[in-house]
Amino acid sequence: MQQIIVIGGGVIGLTSAWWLLEAGYRVTLLERAAGVGTGTSYANGGQLSYRYVSPLADAGVPLKALLWLFQEHGPLRIKPQADPHQWRWLAAFLANCRADRNRRTTHQLLELGELSRRALAALAPVVPPDTFAWRDAGKLVIYRTRQAFDAATAKPDPAGTRQVWNAAECVAREPALAALEHRLAGGIYNGGEAVADCYAFCVALADRIGAHPRFDGFIRGEAQRFVAAGARVTGLQTSAGLLAADAYVLAAGMQSRALAQTVDISLPIYPLKGYSLTAPIRQDDVAPQISVTDFERKVLYARIGGDLRVAAMVDMVGEDLSLDPQRLASLTRQVRETMPRAADYTRITPWAGLRPATPTGAPIVGPAPYANLWLNVGHGALGFTFACGCASLLADLMRGKKMPFGLDR
Repeated sequence: MQQIIVIGGGVIGLTSAWWLLEAGYRVTLLERAAGVGTGTSYANGGQLSYRYVSPLADAGVPLKALLWLFQEHGPLRIKPQADPHQWRWLAAFLANCRADRNRRTTHQLLELGELSRRALAALAPVVPPDTFAWRDAGKLVIYRTRQAFDAATAKPDPAGTRQVWNAAECVAREPALAALEHRLAGGIYNGGEAVADCYAFCVALADRIGAHPRFDGFIRGEAQRFVAAGARVTGLQTSAGLLAADAYVLAAGMQSRALAQTVDISLPIYPLKGYSLTAPIRQDDVAPQISVTDFERKVLYARIGGDLRVAAMVDMVGEDLSLDPQRLASLTRQVRETMPRAADYTRITPWAGLRPATPTGAPIVGPAPYANLWLNVGHGALGFTFACGCASLLADLMRGKKMPFGLDR
């Protein structure tokens, strides 16, 4: 029975560990933090967006990005740095800003999204949905301008699942948007989309992993470098000592890039810093029941348990996790304007996380150049959405099965 070391205790590493255990492997999980799910998984947007994947790289995005940079409260901020990773990633991203590439990646991510939806549903007997505030909320994407709304409704709907609502219908179905009605052009609703608490999911899944008969334990330690000989990785040097296994799974978010470099593997991922606000919902608040995405402002709203979770912004500032007071103040103003009665905004808890993104928007799942090193990285803002699907793909690939669909890097 093969022994696997999974590096990373976020939602990607934990789901990878579970699916590998179920596939018959023995698994050890290495995590540098004191608890699981405390990095990028901790306070993310909480949306499970299986049908609304919308890769960032698309025709017209470079011009939009330039405009956003000059907006005081724009969703994008770039801090140019003497960092070759940043410039290589930006160059590759711009090269992928084509309509044909966007359509292809969107198709791939829709397949991955459906696989992920089924995989999470199959996990329900092990991790019941109520343990992580899972709710079938549906998703409403609202548009403030007629141009953006018309462009969205003109796109094909191959699944035939969307509903197109005018401004009055958006407010009738989601009263939390009442203050915005006069500014809306309309919205597009998809059922079957969900919201949940990613951190609570990580904690619940870690508990089940710990009880699995083939699990060999959690190790707290910092992964420092791989040791390789020929075509194989022979060990993993960590702050807890040298660890050895038959195979290794790299699922450590942005830390994966530096670790891969220790064996001359260049991963095309870059941290897209995002912010979230969490505010408690009081009895008389009008919080959204539907998961809402404000298209032009790139702000997500989700009711998770008894809280309102708001997530937004893309800051390209390297691996800087500090809470920028100006960005937080800007987001808070937008939230108060859009949903003034949705939660107790005097008790906001702010957070920031680094979303490891590829230039195309598709994650990297599969073998590395070394025969016993495997990758599950680069999920961007959709890590929670794709975690279970990518974990099931990884387990299948490691057992010699073929990828059912491609994933562009």
